[in-house]
Amino acid sequence: MWQYIAQRLLSLLPVLLGITLLVFTFLHLIPGDPAVVLLGERATPEQIAALRQQLGLNQPLPVQYFAFLGNLIRLDFGTSIISGIPIAEEIRNRWPATFELSVAAMIVALLLGIPAGVFAAVRKNGWLDNLLMTGSLIGVSLPVYWLGLLLIYLFAVNLQWLPASGRLSADLAFTFKPLTGFYALDALLKLDAAALKDALAHLVLPALTLGTIPLAILARITRSAMLEVLSQDYIRTARAKGVPEYRIIFIHALKNALLPVITTIGLQFGTLLAGAILTETIFSWPGIGSWIYDGILARDYPVVQAGVVFVSVTFVLINLIVDISYAFLDPRIHYR
Repeated sequence: MWQYIAQRLLSLLPVLLGITLLVFTFLHLIPGDPAVVLLGERATPEQIAALRQQLGLNQPLPVQYFAFLGNLIRLDFGTSIISGIPIAEEIRNRWPATFELSVAAMIVALLLGIPAGVFAAVRKNGWLDNLLMTGSLIGVSLPVYWLGLLLIYLFAVNLQWLPASGRLSADLAFTFKPLTGFYALDALLKLDAAALKDALAHLVLPALTLGTIPLAILARITRSAMLEVLSQDYIRTARAKGVPEYRIIFIHALKNALLPVITTIGLQFGTLLAGAILTETIFSWPGIGSWIYDGILARDYPVVQAGVVFVSVTFVLINLIVDISYAFLDPRIHYR
């Protein structure tokens, strides 16, 4: 097991090297100059040249790339060109917001998607199956930005049940001092009921928006896996022996159908942790996705490069955890 984990971690190195090269190349091919963005269009050529020299942007691209790699090896992510804030500090402040939103979205997807897939498989080709699969198709097809704006208009503007943006209300944002950066957890640790209620209220709309696509995908994958398992001989044997149907479905069948479901959960969760740019932008959620998006618009090279590398490492580690979990879910699987 440990040898397998070490091999997977070593295989991460060429993947990250390729990612850094691609991001660096494409980012520098985008029209625009960070010096012009920073100084403004009225800046003189001398001012722009001086700033480019100060930031190292006047050096050849290979020199800039290897300087970036050297900083990564030393775990030095650099400083934002636009804000001047160290990138490590930005990641430390913003990643908890993305993680909290991703967890909330996955909870929505798990609580609704897996039961929907199970019931659809049990009622194969029935009205419930058709209804659930049609709903999952709609969930995959809905544009996230449209769904987010629709939920804001309905629940925040018209009904005024939920807040439209941010992580906390303005009155609490100035007084609440987070401990870990995860606001809901911090409110629990502080036994602050008002902050907990407010943090959860701010999570609802972005979590529903972000969890729609994983929910729909999980429902379809669960249905497909359950249909395959329910056709196996041991399921027919269990029914012939008089085992209650709920035990057959939720203990025998669902447990053996979990491998593809777990794979899908890992991939979707890794994608969510990469930062949901549209969702975070619509709901003014201060996470990794909106931060990288702002960096792209501002041609903030260090932010985009370090942000993408951080996201890539997170995604690969999530996949590694999913692979390791197979051995615990299915005793027939062994890693040598």
